[in-house]
Parts: sequence; C-alpha cells; structure tokens
Amino acid sequence: MASLTLSIQRFPIAGTFTIARGSKTEAVVVEVHITADGITGRGECVPYARYGETVDGVVAAIEALAPDIAAGMGRETLQHRMPAGAARNAIDCALWDLEAKRSGMGCAELAGLPALRPVTTAYTLSLDTPEAMARAAAAAADRPLLKLKLGAPGDRERLSAIRAAVPDARLIVDANEGWKSPDLPFLLEACAKARVELVEQPLPVDADQRLERLERPVPVCADESVHDRSGLADLRGRYDAVNVKLDKAGGLTEALALAEAAHGLGFDVMVGCMLASSLAMAPALVVAQRARWVDLDGPLLLARDRTPGLRYDGALVFPPAAELWG
Repeated sequence: MASLTLSIQRFPIAGTFTIARGSKTEAVVVEVHITADGITGRGECVPYARYGETVDGVVAAIEALAPDIAAGMGRETLQHRMPAGAARNAIDCALWDLEAKRSGMGCAELAGLPALRPVTTAYTLSLDTPEAMARAAAAAADRPLLKLKLGAPGDRERLSAIRAAVPDARLIVDANEGWKSPDLPFLLEACAKARVELVEQPLPVDADQRLERLERPVPVCADESVHDRSGLADLRGRYDAVNVKLDKAGGLTEALALAEAAHGLGFDVMVGCMLASSLAMAPALVVAQRARWVDLDGPLLLARDRTPGLRYDGALVFPPAAELWG
C-alpha cells in the first residue's frame, strides 16, 4: 500500500518577476509525497493560470487520485487517468523519485539514459525599461546565456540596449505571446541584428499560423503552443524548436517522450521551467541532457530555495543529490 500527501508551499521571489502577462512576487507550488514501504518520493508542480489551472483545482485533482495511488497505480496508468498539466506532473515525478529510491537506481538509469551531467542554464531578465534591462544584463554579464522577457512596446529599444551592455553574451528572447502579427517581421529582424539565437512564442497560440508564411531570420520556439505530443506534428512549418516543460507535459514520463518525438520530427529542443524550487527543476535535468537550450534558473530567481536544493555554480546547474530527488 502507498499513501499520498500534499502541501502548498510558497517561495518569495527576489524582487518582482515580470513578463508580458503581468508580475508576481512569490512562487506558489504544490508538493506531493508518495510513501510506500517507509520510503517517500517527492514531486512539485506549479498551477498556472494561463492554462486554466488554480492551486485549489490542482490540489483537488491530486487528492482524487489518492485511492488509486494507494492501490499501486504506476506512471503508465497515470498517463491515461489524468490529462497533461501540473497535477499529473507532481504525481509522476513523485512516482519516479519513489521508484529510484526503492530500487537504488537513479532516475536517469531507470530511463535508460547515461548518468546526469551538469548543464548550462539560461538566466532570465524580467521585462522592464530598456535602461533597467541593460543594467540587469550588465550585472549578469558573467552568465553566458541570458533569457530576455519581452512582449511590450519598446522591445527593439530593449534589444539594442541589452546588446550594447553585454556584447558577448548569448541571448534568447521570450515574448510570452506578446507580439502582434504586423510587427513580427520588424521584431524578428531586430532580434537578428542583436544576434539573438532563439525567440520563444512571439504570437498568441491562436495566431501562430502566421508563422507558416513568414521568413524567420531567427529560429522560433513553441512554448504555449505545445504541451505534450498531441498536435506536435502540426507545428512543423511554424516553429523550429519546442520548449519542453514538465508542468505542461504532465511529468517526466511525457516530457521524455515529447523530447524524443520532437527530435524525430526535426525540432530543436529547449527545456524550460515555471518559477519554482529545486524540487521542480531536478526532474527536468533528466530531459535537459539532450536539449540545445536549457532554462532551469527558477531557484536563482527566488529569495530562498528549499533545503537541500540544487547546486548552481554560476551558469552551471548540477545533478540533484538523492536527498532532493531522483
């Protein structure tokens, strides 16, 4: 018999985190524990309003599966019992962690993958004025890959100011659906001029068909437009890459399958995250091993992380200790 418990955790953000859709000062996560034979596996998810999720709704969905967990439901059955999303992510990652701890094998080994290695993560700069973002970029100049939150009037000025502040940094852009179709050619050209190497989700999901008819001087990555494998093939011609996030995919199980399918269809892969603690980042590191871009800086943006947390050394993030996950 297994038992499931959960709790709501709040982590203050270091300052304010701003994207095109708004600002926040704390990360609210749901932590799941699944215990069997005296061993506990843990998972963490972020209910995300953009996808119609609430903390209460996610908690209710997880609690509804407690009898199935008690009866021994595994990850494959979970895939069919719950839709992709935050609730399934927390349960799935807890089941991976439990299996690893019961077997004495790491999750990478369970997945048939080589041992995890450190990867370089992007560091995110919140949307702000051109001057403020340039100062933030200069302060982070020792990080080789910066992710710029854009999606508001003045983005071309932001790009120019940031590139002048950090002439050698690699840059990626996330517009969070904030650009409009008529402006897209000019904004992509500004990105190309600023030597941006990837642009995430420039248009709203219901307008991204415009990308099929557009010459893209910078590769474009689907974020809000892709959650799991369903519909992935329809994105060919619109996007050059996909952003795999465990909260969207509904766990590590689907995220690994999504990344594999994306590679098979010729997409580059980015691994991203919601704003959360190290417990949410740790499973994503399994998928990140084959990703071209990694954006797992969530704990770096918090005023405090959980203990133990992931080890960050500059832009390098290291595999989790068993005490944390996996």
